[in-house]
Amino acid sequence: MTGFVAVHSGAGNFIDETLYQNVCKEACAQSVSVLSAGGSALDACERAIVVLENSTATNAGIGSNLNWNREVECDACIMDGASLQFGACSSVTDVKNPISLARHLCERQSKLLSFGRIPPMVLAGPGASAYAREIGLPMVPPEHMISVSAAKKYDYYRAQIDQYEERNREKMSPLDTVGAVCVDAEGSIVAGCSSGGLMLKLSGRVGQAATYGAGCWAMVNETTSMSAASCTTGNGEYLMKTLFAKELVDDLIGCNCPITSQHLTYKQKLLESPFLSKMDTILAGSLSLIYNTASGDGDLLWAHTTNSMCIGYMSTKQKKPKFVISKLPQHVTNGTKPVINGHHFKLM
Repeated sequence: MTGFVAVHSGAGNFIDETLYQNVCKEACAQSVSVLSAGGSALDACERAIVVLENSTATNAGIGSNLNWNREVECDACIMDGASLQFGACSSVTDVKNPISLARHLCERQSKLLSFGRIPPMVLAGPGASAYAREIGLPMVPPEHMISVSAAKKYDYYRAQIDQYEERNREKMSPLDTVGAVCVDAEGSIVAGCSSGGLMLKLSGRVGQAATYGAGCWAMVNETTSMSAASCTTGNGEYLMKTLFAKELVDDLIGCNCPITSQHLTYKQKLLESPFLSKMDTILAGSLSLIYNTASGDGDLLWAHTTNSMCIGYMSTKQKKPKFVISKLPQHVTNGTKPVINGHHFKLM
C-alpha cells in the first residue's frame, strides 16, 4: 500500500523547534510503516496521532495543558473521507490515547446498537471513559496524564493570572492542537486531531478538537477523482464558530490552485468572517491535503497566522521523513495574516 502522511505539533511560538522535530518525524515514520504493511489511511492517521499524544512535548494526551482545576481534559476527533464518518471524544481524563477512542466511535457509526439505537458520534467525560474501558482501550490514572512540565507551567501562570492571556499569546508553546492527515494511492483520505486545550481553560470546556466541522474534515469526490482533508489548530472557539476545517476542504476540493484556495479561505472564512468581526487577533493554523486518484498527484498545504508551526511529512516512497518549521514573516503582525506554503507529491 502506498500513501502519504503529514503531521503538525500545534501552531504557536516555537522557541525551540528541536523539541518537536523528533516527535513529528517519528509520527510520520510509524504512520508510513502502517501503510507499507497494508494498513488503511485510518490506521495510519490514528497511529501518527498516538505518537504525538505519547510525547510530553506536545499539548495532547500525556503532558496536555492543565485546566483551571489542575486537571488534564483531552479532546480528539477523526474523520474518514471515504465513508464520511466522524468520531470524537471530549473532556477525557484517563484514556491514554483519546484519538483511539475517537477512531472507534468513527468506525462504530456504520452499525446500529441493540434495539436499533443510533451509535454515539461524540462521547464526553465519565461516559467516554467508561466506554473506552469497556472496549479495552489503555487507561491510566488521571494523575499519570500530568507531566512535570505541564504542572510547572500551570503553577507559574496560575500565580500570574492577570498577565496570563498576553503571555499565552506571545510566549507560550505549544498553543493548541496536534493533528495528522493521511491519504493512500486509492484516494482514501483521513484527518484527525487531538488536544489538551488551552492552559487554565474552564473544566468541561469543549474545543475544536472534538467539534464536527471545526477540528478536522475529510471527503472524497468520486465524480472528480479528488480527495481532500484538513485538520486545524489555534483558538478553538474561533475555529468552531467558522466550521473552519470543513470550509478549508470544501474550498480546496473544487479549486484550480490549492495555494490560492487556502489564502481565500483564511481571508474570507476566518479573518473576515462576520462571526469574528470584533476580533483583532485570530490565531489559527491548518494542515491540508488534496489528492487526485486519476493522476496520483497530491499537494500538502500548511498555513498559520501564528508566529510559527512545526510540520512533518513522508510518503511510502521516501526513506526518511521531512521536517519543516514554518514562520510568519517579521513584517506580519501575529494573528492578522496567514503564511501559506506547500509540498507536491506523487504516489503513482
